[in-house]
Amino acid sequence: MNRNINFTEGRILGPLLKFAVPVLAALFLQAMYGAVDLFVVGKFAEAADVSAVSTGSQIMMTLTGLVSGLAMGMTILLGQKIGENQPEEGGYIVGSGILLFLLTAAVMTVLVPLGSRFLAQIMHAPPEAFTRTTWYIRICGLGSAAIIAYNLIGSIFRGIGDSTTPLLTVLIACICNIAGDLLLVAVFGLGAAGAAMATVFAQALSVLISWLLIRKRSLPFTMKKAMLRWNGRINRKILRIGIPVALQDLLVGISFLVILSIVNSLGLTASAGVGVAEKVCAFIMLVPASFMQAMSAFSAQNRGAGKPKRAVQGLGYAVGVSLVFGISMFYLNFFHGDLLSAVFAKDRIIIEASADYLKAYAIDCLLTCFLFCFIGFFNGMEYTGFVMIQGIVGAFLVRVPVSFLMSRRTPVSLFHIGLATPCSTVVQIVLCLICFMRMWKNSDRQKWNNPL
Repeated sequence: MNRNINFTEGRILGPLLKFAVPVLAALFLQAMYGAVDLFVVGKFAEAADVSAVSTGSQIMMTLTGLVSGLAMGMTILLGQKIGENQPEEGGYIVGSGILLFLLTAAVMTVLVPLGSRFLAQIMHAPPEAFTRTTWYIRICGLGSAAIIAYNLIGSIFRGIGDSTTPLLTVLIACICNIAGDLLLVAVFGLGAAGAAMATVFAQALSVLISWLLIRKRSLPFTMKKAMLRWNGRINRKILRIGIPVALQDLLVGISFLVILSIVNSLGLTASAGVGVAEKVCAFIMLVPASFMQAMSAFSAQNRGAGKPKRAVQGLGYAVGVSLVFGISMFYLNFFHGDLLSAVFAKDRIIIEASADYLKAYAIDCLLTCFLFCFIGFFNGMEYTGFVMIQGIVGAFLVRVPVSFLMSRRTPVSLFHIGLATPCSTVVQIVLCLICFMRMWKNSDRQKWNNPL
């Protein structure tokens, strides 16, 4: 069965939804993947383990986001070749890209474990959770190769218009992670370290099983051993597209780490509460995040086919659908955040702290349906430089300063600190609208196909 979707012809909404729904399911399982760690640790371990997992997983998510951003270069490049009806070049892109990411994995495997104590220190991990946070980071760092391979498989298949295979990859990892957490945390009582080991083992096993399954299916390009070689021209293009996305993801992730560091300095309860809230947020942002990935593939194919205005039509559909879900998520999180937080924590004081923080994220639910779809659109149109700029502006000129100022107010409120996120999103949307209007004004084909 052909799972690859051609976005350049025919209806727009149907194919967009057909691509986005498996992405949504994969992101849901990915969120479950991280949530299971916190759920099992929250139910079978101590508050210090909850804090360690929340801080350590946030650090690893930031580093993984860096890799995913680089891999976006491969996703977009493959999508363009599909749109240009030149899929045969895909084998060379994938072969060279694999070597590029093997090198990245080797560097992370060495540097992350060596820097684990430093990372825990700069995050102001609470003293009670410091050692456990260090071990969580160290263990995940040693498994960098599995984590990178796991994310690379998804990037390759989204680039050829296949969102179903990445869903299968995540499903395998999620099942393995649940089993690993229950065994290592609930049965053997290994706490945060057990959660980290389960994560690495699950992703490694997922990569192995996925590779065996992928070998049995047909691809829109030929992949031979001879193509598995370093190609400077291809890797430079992957990096040229991917580095701005990676830097944006990294710096935005760092801004959230700064906020978490500020919260950690307020004590164990605040640290654990925000950790729980972040896991809830991983679910409430699923729909806009799925359309962001869908828009990247949709825009890349239409850019390659010379149909930028069709990409704009897709943007309108994506915003409309995600807005409907954004309104429902706002209601659920603003008025019932305590019920959601109780899924991941048993201490009432942590649940209340998490619910307070979630009220701010509820506001952001109404905004991210616009921002995430714009980001996906601009990535696919290869305006990754602008995506990086707007992300940095939002992160370091708005989110970090606002959260710091709010943390100095008396009495300290996690809701007020959390308001830094929707404030940042508003500024980023304004920047996206300005960029979009410039593109629309210069709407001839040549200017649309040239990045800023």
